[in-house]
Amino acid sequence: MVKQAKDLSVLFYETLRDIYFAEKQILRALPKMAKTSQSDELRQAFETHRDQTEGHVERLEKIFEIIDKPARGKTCDAINGILDEGKEIMEDFADTEALDPGLLAAAQAVEHYEISRYGTLKTWAAQLGLRDVVPLLEATLAEEKKTDDLLSKLAQNVNRKAAA
Repeated sequence: MVKQAKDLSVLFYETLRDIYFAEKQILRALPKMAKTSQSDELRQAFETHRDQTEGHVERLEKIFEIIDKPARGKTCDAINGILDEGKEIMEDFADTEALDPGLLAAAQAVEHYEISRYGTLKTWAAQLGLRDVVPLLEATLAEEKKTDDLLSKLAQNVNRKAAA
């Protein structure tokens, strides 16, 4: 049996599979978070990000096409853990003033994970000479950063209300 060389292109593909799985899990979690949210602004942010996440999945599928690899996810324990924490918050803080701040914290943990992954993938794509892939990753990275900024702004208002 020939062992496959573990180089940057293999690492790129494996990380792409990881974020693909993560985005699919996030797509499932966002409607629950929106439904649970007490704030209309936060609910709208979750619904908007769900729509964006569908676009992220489509971009990832385009990248798999460009690199001529199957679009298959790989279980991502990190995102599963972050989403499990979000579920715990929804259960433990249901119908309390702390629910929305908790949901925001969970959502930002997700965003920070995605920002880290997309930033890394963009850098690796550039180093691997994947010129058609870099702008797709850059577009998603920019959207993730914009969502994180929006969540930070919402948190100021939501946290203030919860602390009052």
